[in-house]
Amino acid sequence: MYGSRGTTRRRRIILAEFLVGVVVMVTWGVWLLSSSNDLGSRAFGLWLTGAGLNYAPLSTYALMLMRRGALDAELAGVDTDRELRRYTVLQLWVFVPLSLVVFTVRDTLARRRAGTTAP
Repeated sequence: MYGSRGTTRRRRIILAEFLVGVVVMVTWGVWLLSSSNDLGSRAFGLWLTGAGLNYAPLSTYALMLMRRGALDAELAGVDTDRELRRYTVLQLWVFVPLSLVVFTVRDTLARRRAGTTAP
């Protein structure tokens, strides 16, 4: 959400992308699952649904970071250039169905055990 500089417009565009990703991909995936007869189309529908659900935690985080000062607080002391390069590769996990959902659940459970609540 930061990019080369974190603007409100950029944050809104990214949030819209994530929300549209959830709605369109899951809707299309469920439609393929329910209306297709061949295995290939159903497999693609299943993948599309799982990959689309990966956008749900991204949307949640984007909403949390839209609050005034939240993104700046999250990035305090972070080398943004280095992190941008790192996340360029890590964003490929969105293509692995349900991977980001699993990572989010895992991280949430770990924070609860540690007694923290920050994302």
